[in-house]
Formats: sequence, structure tokens, C-alpha cells
Amino acid sequence: MAMLEIWGIGALVVLVFMTTIWLISVFLRNASIVDIFWGPGFVLLAVVYCVLCEDGVTARKTLITALAAIWGLRLGAHIFLRNRGKGEDYRYANWRQQHGSKYWWYSFFQVFLLQGALMWLISVPLLAAQHSDSPDHLTVIDGLGALVWLVGFIFEAGGDWQLVQFKRDPANKGQVLQTGLWRYTRHPNYFGDATQWWGYYWIALAAGGWWSIFSPALMTFLLLRVSGVAMLEKGLSKTRPQYRDYIERTSAFVPWFPRKKD
Repeated sequence: MAMLEIWGIGALVVLVFMTTIWLISVFLRNASIVDIFWGPGFVLLAVVYCVLCEDGVTARKTLITALAAIWGLRLGAHIFLRNRGKGEDYRYANWRQQHGSKYWWYSFFQVFLLQGALMWLISVPLLAAQHSDSPDHLTVIDGLGALVWLVGFIFEAGGDWQLVQFKRDPANKGQVLQTGLWRYTRHPNYFGDATQWWGYYWIALAAGGWWSIFSPALMTFLLLRVSGVAMLEKGLSKTRPQYRDYIERTSAFVPWFPRKKD
């Protein structure tokens, strides 16, 4: 089956997947459940690509599908546990207030179809890595991709875990986490997320999918400028004065040693 044909089937899968989640969100009056299914959506696509790419190299298909599953399912579980019992996220609640009784319909396009389209575009390395049958074995580039992915996973999962532990201590309420991975980057989880997608890209590159570089580039841009670093820091700088000092000393994204204050 041609790659474009498989990618087209992926689009239909995403449409059905996101429409189903949207219907559930309408019933629950909680559009923020979409965040829980962001990671698992990529897992679904990776599995679909794995099944449909009949000529791909089995070892590479297994590798990238497994890595995508570990990333996506962990992320989904983390967001579910983080949001459990808290109601709708303030971003979606603000949009609901703006659109009033029509939000149930607006949310389909503004939230679910938009995220579905991004999911479909960004998933390309997961397809490119599995479609080609050449080279017919794992290479050094595959290994490099897996190593890059592992570094990213350590930062994302480790950063999330450290933040959860920090917030569990009542003494830390209103404080800024500045130890562990958070000592070297203000956003270890976002850096780790982006790095994992560069790992997927290297595995796709091993199968000739050099052209899929737009995927990790887009994911990195979104995390830096749209839904990640920029949005979070705008709020933290206003609500926590000590965060400004943290900004002056700590790298925003790529990990580095803290700067000494003058």
C-alpha cells in the first residue's frame, strides 16, 4: 500500500478518534479531556501504520511503535492523574465562557479538529520509519534515534515526576521547583517531549524519511511558542515573583548549568 494512501487512512482514523472524544466532552461539559488523549492518539496512529505497512522492516516497526506507545501512554496517564477531579482547564473554560451556549459546536473545530490535524501531521515520522523496507536491518542511525528518544524520555518523565513530588508537599505551595532536572532547564518536560520527537525523526531518517523533518520542527515550535513554554511562563511571571529570579538563572529550554547572579 502506498505511503500517501496509508497516511490518508490515518487521517480518517484521527477524524473518528477525535470526533468520539468530542462527543464525550460534550456530554461531560469538559473540553480539556482532549489533552489526555493527545499522546494515546499517536499510539493509535503508530499501530495503524504498523499494521498497514506490510513491506516495512519488522525490527524498525517494532522499535518505533514501542517507543511511541511508551511515550504516548505515559503522557496520557500522567495528564489523567494530574487533571482528575479538577474540572475543566481554565483555557477551555475561558473559551466556553466566550462562546456561551454555542461552545459545544465551536469546540469541535477550535479544539478537537485542530489538535487532530496537528496529530496527523506530526505523526509522519512514525509512518516514514515503518513504510520503507530499506535498509532491511537496524542501523547506527536507528540506535542514535533510540538514544535521543531515551534522553528525551528521561527529561519528560523525570521532570513530570519531580514536579508531582514537589507539589505534594504543602510547604512548597506557591514556590518554584528549582532542583533536580528543573535546575538545568525551566521546562524539562517540554524539552524532553521535543527531544523524543527528534528521536523518532532519526529512526525515520534511517529508513530514508529525511523529508519528515518538519514534524519534530513543528512539535518543537508548538512547545516553545504556542502551547508550552510561552503560555506557561506568561502566567507564572505574574503570579510568582520568585519566578523572575528563576528565569534570570536558568535556561528556558535546552538544559544548561545555572547562571551565577552578578
